[in-house]
Amino acid sequence: MKPEWNTTPSGKLRGRGLGLPFEGISGPFNAITDVPGVSVGYSTIIEGNGVLKQGAGPIRTGVTAIVPRPLEQIHQPLFAGFFSLNGNGELSGTHYIEETGKMALPVTITNTHSCGIARDATIRWAVEYLAERYHDDFALPVAAETYDGFLNDINGFHVEARHVIESIDTARGGAIEEGSVGGGTGMKCFGFKAGSGTSSRLVGYGGEKFAVGVFVQANFGTRRHLTILGKNIGADPDLPQMLTNTKDTELSSIIAIIATDAPFLPHQLKRLARRASFGIGRTGGIATHGSGDLFLAFSTAASDLGGGAMRTVRFVPDEDIDPFFEAVVQATEEAILNSMVANEDMTGRDGNFVPALPHEAVKSALGL
Repeated sequence: MKPEWNTTPSGKLRGRGLGLPFEGISGPFNAITDVPGVSVGYSTIIEGNGVLKQGAGPIRTGVTAIVPRPLEQIHQPLFAGFFSLNGNGELSGTHYIEETGKMALPVTITNTHSCGIARDATIRWAVEYLAERYHDDFALPVAAETYDGFLNDINGFHVEARHVIESIDTARGGAIEEGSVGGGTGMKCFGFKAGSGTSSRLVGYGGEKFAVGVFVQANFGTRRHLTILGKNIGADPDLPQMLTNTKDTELSSIIAIIATDAPFLPHQLKRLARRASFGIGRTGGIATHGSGDLFLAFSTAASDLGGGAMRTVRFVPDEDIDPFFEAVVQATEEAILNSMVANEDMTGRDGNFVPALPHEAVKSALGL
């Protein structure tokens, strides 16, 4: 097994490093960056301890940037599709995506009360980096959020434009960090520390090999629903006490970004985005009333979608799309679990504590 499948660049265990036997064939980095040209960057803000003082901290937050094309091509639109499993959340730019089936520029993910500045700072970055392109035109970038107020001084508004720009400027391909980094810094899942996670699958079609990569910011679920590889771990009465001796704070949201180099049309990408629902369901998510479960899928296959001439694109027929659906489901499930496995205990505002998923207890429960 490739070392990148087992650990993050900083040495944190991933799901496969824990011994979890996931289905499907992953790309070389088992990450959204297995889609050629896609890169990921983070800005992580961890400061202070103790009692909350609004505006001063403690701070447990950040920004994630998913850059869908190399920077010299970042202004070129991509086909995209959006799906909301439950709409108690925010993902900007969706009206334009629904209208035209296209998007452009980096995708950013942060905390709920910083979504606006993430969007606006991305436009500022575009205006400065692509001055000739955007000097008299508009931009409608995608910015998304989940809530980190249990650990973070969310009303202190600590995410600034410089953090958003840092996340874009530091985006890289290859192996990427997971867990409490970037926008995922203050997040939790099924009562355990979670945040940023990724995975990929390879799909063959028409004599070619394509990558399907998923990135999640996971912040959903209650402990009794936690399911790993088909076993309801959270409700297992034989599990060691360390799984149940900490407060289970129930809040629900997840952002899933799906990238592929397979050629798909916008309506097909919307269908791919919808299949993230099943990957979430495999882990025990049920899309509760207060949940923001918002999914975006894009394809890097088409490179010239602008006006001025007749365009021709190719696409995988709908009748042959099922292996790609399966890839999304598998990679979403693994990305969520990676966000939990590659993590540590965190104490935030007012001493609020979220434990890490106990590796040995999980292995014992699964017989690994």
